[in-house]
Amino acid sequence: EAGLRVHRGRALINSISARPERIEALMPLVKRYDVEFIGLLLGTEGLPRDADERALLAVQFMSAAEQYGVSYDDIWFDPIVLPINTQQIQIQGCTEFVKILPDLAPQSKSTCGLSNVSSGIPRALRGIMNRTYLIMLKRYGLYSAIVDAFDEELRAIARGKMPELEALVYRIMDGEEVDISTLSKEEIDYVKTAKVLLGKTLYSDSWLEI
Repeated sequence: EAGLRVHRGRALINSISARPERIEALMPLVKRYDVEFIGLLLGTEGLPRDADERALLAVQFMSAAEQYGVSYDDIWFDPIVLPINTQQIQIQGCTEFVKILPDLAPQSKSTCGLSNVSSGIPRALRGIMNRTYLIMLKRYGLYSAIVDAFDEELRAIARGKMPELEALVYRIMDGEEVDISTLSKEEIDYVKTAKVLLGKTLYSDSWLEI
């Protein structure tokens, strides 16, 4: 609250988890200081297991927002991206939640710690994992993300400057079987990585070599 008192401009609280004691402590500050907040989809039972549980937690935030007179426009939902090498199935839950959010709460925003998806995997592989996942979430309207800002190719993707790669990943997302013999090495890497993120291929540190 001390920070909110002196903040210039409109603040963003990072973050409020979907736990009653956190909501009760911080939601009044959201209203009092007219700020936005990141709704972290972490409930009393811990991490949500899938997109449906994430949606239920989002509804809890929306209900609390109504109770405190806070606009849905001021909520940034974070589905909690986890490392793919330990929580591969959780990635699909995050992706699906971002996909359904515009129908669930069209006025709200989505955000995530996108670089978490590659945490713990070999350093040389983190870039392709982050970039592919950004393409996937962008397709579903991801509003913002914490990323490696020094990755030039990732910045280009964020700014819509690599439409051919995006279109290729979308084909994999749509279930199309792509003949990789016609693709460049870079394109093949994106295809293989998309399949891992979709859960079609089991994660291993050698996924690009298989």
